[in-house]
Amino acid sequence: MAILTKEQFRSIAENNAGYSGLTGYVNESRTYSKSSATTSIFLSHSHLDKDVVEQAKIFFENLGISIYVDWADETMPERTNGVTANKIKNQIITVNDKFVLLATNNAVSSKWCNWEVGIADPFKLPDKKLAILPLANNRGDWDGNEYLQIYPRIERNPRKLGGEGYFVWYPDGKWDTIENWLIK
Repeated sequence: MAILTKEQFRSIAENNAGYSGLTGYVNESRTYSKSSATTSIFLSHSHLDKDVVEQAKIFFENLGISIYVDWADETMPERTNGVTANKIKNQIITVNDKFVLLATNNAVSSKWCNWEVGIADPFKLPDKKLAILPLANNRGDWDGNEYLQIYPRIERNPRKLGGEGYFVWYPDGKWDTIENWLIK
């Protein structure tokens, strides 16, 4: 497995953005719009990883993909409750095309992220519309749970198959370019 570190991912985002210093790229004004992108992703993440969420937004938007981040949704309640859960469930099942878990150590231990994966599993996995993006801390440590091994994962191409870039690796050993996965 060729898991990226948070530092490597930050570097990728900076290179894609064309500048360094990501602070403020994703604002906290709680606004979200699906944009004109043909594909949208529900990005499951830990709220402790807002800096990494900014980088993921740059990474996917550079590929022409719209990203849904719950704390940027102005229709979400200020405090989490049952309405929050229903809105998130609707975003996962019906509104967004794909589901990606930004699988940092914080996200792996988050009850909300685990719940969101459980919601996405029966609706997105059968159609190959669910993937995890594992990110290790900068020492290379990643706490991934055993059950995450059953999901496709987004990684840099460790096997040099099909060229350079990022690929979605399936548990059965098959793979697809991230660009192809995103348009399916």
